[in-house]
Amino acid sequence: MADRYFPSSPPHSKKRTASGALAVVVFALAGVLIGVLVASNLDLSPSSVAQSPTTSASQGSSYPVVEVDGELQSPFVSVVQSIQDAVVNISAKARDEGLPWWHRETNTSNGSGFFFRSDGYVLTNYHVIADGEELVVRTSTGYAYDAVLVGADPHTDLAVLKIEPEEEIVAIPFGNSDSIRVGDWAIAIGNPFPQQGLDRTVTVGVISAKGRSNLRFGSDTPRYQNYIQTDASINPGNSGGPLLNLRGECIGVNAAISSPTGSSVGIGFAIPINIARAIVPDLISSGRASRGWLGVYIGGNVSEREARRQGMDAVYGVVIDSVFTNSPAQRAGLRDGDVIASFNGKVVENVGQFTVLVSTIREGQTVPIEVFRNGERLLLQTIIGDRDTFLAGTETRDDFELETWLGMEVITFTPQIAQALGLEHVDGVYVRRIYANSPASNSSITRGTIILQVNDVSIESLSDLRRSLSQLGEEVSRIPLIVQEPDGTIARKVIRR
Repeated sequence: MADRYFPSSPPHSKKRTASGALAVVVFALAGVLIGVLVASNLDLSPSSVAQSPTTSASQGSSYPVVEVDGELQSPFVSVVQSIQDAVVNISAKARDEGLPWWHRETNTSNGSGFFFRSDGYVLTNYHVIADGEELVVRTSTGYAYDAVLVGADPHTDLAVLKIEPEEEIVAIPFGNSDSIRVGDWAIAIGNPFPQQGLDRTVTVGVISAKGRSNLRFGSDTPRYQNYIQTDASINPGNSGGPLLNLRGECIGVNAAISSPTGSSVGIGFAIPINIARAIVPDLISSGRASRGWLGVYIGGNVSEREARRQGMDAVYGVVIDSVFTNSPAQRAGLRDGDVIASFNGKVVENVGQFTVLVSTIREGQTVPIEVFRNGERLLLQTIIGDRDTFLAGTETRDDFELETWLGMEVITFTPQIAQALGLEHVDGVYVRRIYANSPASNSSITRGTIILQVNDVSIESLSDLRRSLSQLGEEVSRIPLIVQEPDGTIARKVIRR
């Protein structure tokens, strides 16, 4: 064997010289050392660190393994074994009230949830239990319990249920979704395809992205979005189940997927658990979520050009479009055009995340805000208000809803909004933003315009606007408008689709 690695003496030589023998010994020792290094896969670079003897990577596997009692196993096993029984199956039965009682059908929605308290409190998605008259929670033991809806919040798509358990309950602790990193392991547990009985299915992936917003899920689309994206498989029925880290802590509530087929293609979304952490106490105590209010309209995310103009070291933050009169923002000294770079000690990444940050602050809390204004960095303080107090007196839900139509963002122009903006109130919808090169901008419609009529139909709210648009038909290409310009004059406009 030695002849395969080291050259033998020439044929005419009968014995090695002393120096030749020494060279052979040196090469042999070097070969042994190299073999040890290769076999042990040691890293002798300055950046190398000692590895735990109980943790290693199995050859040919992309998953980590741990050593337990001398045996190698997946680190996910201990996590699943400790908390799998906390995951429950939820069914919500709703009756079709549009039919006679003798022909009334019962529709059942099925989803997932999990105990987060050992006294029987369950966290799930709002869309799992929406409109449900009879709520049933089935545990891992096979027992079924009638559940009571404690509180629900469609704007974050979260709900809390309560059962009176007759068995010992395993609860999943909340983790910290702010500390997760893209690439971290993620474990999803839920009940996919309920008709097949695939309860407590475990899937594994990574955190694919953070801060996903502006996603549309039809009528179930929540207002506040800052989703965690994961490639851990999520399918119909998984909604409401936990997304876990390797500590067995819940870091998110599985809520939705993006898929052309309706099944998992590796793009799933979970609500960060820190959103739940902020509103669950309200849902338990009062059945509804309270929200913070700053009093600004946000124009959008910071562009590269704006970041350079402000002297920022990267492109992040949001731009204030306008500030409400007598709002917490105005009292703090915020102005139109300011760039909000951080809020309450957290870097502002985009509009969706910023909206969530504000909404989860309680009324009366003092919050630091970092702002860039004309290239100058400012540190301001504000006392957060209550959003419901601001909205008090509005008659319909859409009074503060936002609609995007032909390149403009419009809202119902309420007396409260008129007062906040220092304007005289008229019935109509207010144009709060115009997108460049859109049909609206090409028709000379500007921010601050109030739309009074559409196609000769009076418009007093978003409901009126939506109703009018539904009656127009797709074949109509020229839509006549009566508007009030920002200077107060009345004008006729024609917008082309």
